[in-house]
Amino acid sequence: MTAIWRVDRKIFQQNVKRVQNGHPIMAVVKNNAYNYGLSFAVEQFLEAGIQCFSTTSLNEAIEIRELAPTASIFLMNPTQSFDILRQYDIQMTLPSLAFYYKYKEALAGVKVHLEYENLLHRSGFKTLDEIQEVLADHEANASTKMEITGLWTHFGYADEFDVEDYEIERAAWLNIVEKLLNQGYTFNMVHAQNSASFIREGQIFPHHTHARVGIALYGSRPYSALPREQIAQALTVQANVLQVRTVQEGQHCGYSFAYTAVRDNTRLAVVDLGYGDGVLRTRAQHDVLINNKRYPIRALMMSHMFVEVDEYVQAQDTVILYNEDLRIDDYTFKGVGANSEQLSALNLDSLTKEYK
Repeated sequence: MTAIWRVDRKIFQQNVKRVQNGHPIMAVVKNNAYNYGLSFAVEQFLEAGIQCFSTTSLNEAIEIRELAPTASIFLMNPTQSFDILRQYDIQMTLPSLAFYYKYKEALAGVKVHLEYENLLHRSGFKTLDEIQEVLADHEANASTKMEITGLWTHFGYADEFDVEDYEIERAAWLNIVEKLLNQGYTFNMVHAQNSASFIREGQIFPHHTHARVGIALYGSRPYSALPREQIAQALTVQANVLQVRTVQEGQHCGYSFAYTAVRDNTRLAVVDLGYGDGVLRTRAQHDVLINNKRYPIRALMMSHMFVEVDEYVQAQDTVILYNEDLRIDDYTFKGVGANSEQLSALNLDSLTKEYK
């Protein structure tokens, strides 16, 4: 028996359309589409009418181009592989003044999006003045040059409600967009909103062409105040009870005294799923579902876990780690780890992957 990673296509597609809600979306498909599978995700997004994608990997961008010949593809990380960008018509972030001045001649013919750093401080131009400097230098450059096709930023605090940082970064960004447009600059694409910002606002910002949405498309709420029914999880991760062992009070189970029985005749189900399959140790502090009943995980090993059960659990019973009742986002809000952290951890090489 093998643990299974399964996605329901119908639920996935319904959720995409619900999140999209008629708005133009740039679907974030980085890191193998949050482990849902790049080809599967692009196929589903194309079916929903999405024709714009972003990733952090050049290899993934090339694969997207092969899957979607006419789509707009945006690379959120810079690269010096400019010939490949031109060959596959991949647009790329312009991350800084230093990058621009170092490579501006080599960037000829490459489509770039000017990136504003904002409060995240991960990448991008630090100020409006820096952006204007690039625009002015670009206009003055009479030689063959890059194409400035986009303007973008990323909100690092849109899922935070008890601080003012989102309002601060939002205002700073909208001020930059307004000033540049008032100065006569135009951009084919302007995008900033992640899942949290897009859903909080209920619409795309003025003068923006797309919302750049990731985790909500994959069935996880970006913040806890969002009602469960607004986002549907199509993913199930399930394993199997290999056998049930009975241990006595004081006996140790698992490596390095991982669990010590506190009473006689404790029943422990041995399950074929462990941290080698991507189960976070913080997730192992919570329950699994067997026969529609919750049972606590007692010890986590590389390929197995112990789950304390009762007499109703037997060998070959199915063990649910994640499903619509045990949602990724539920555990995010319990402190297990970010939605993307839990998804990225899952080892799809050791799990049987199914789409139904």
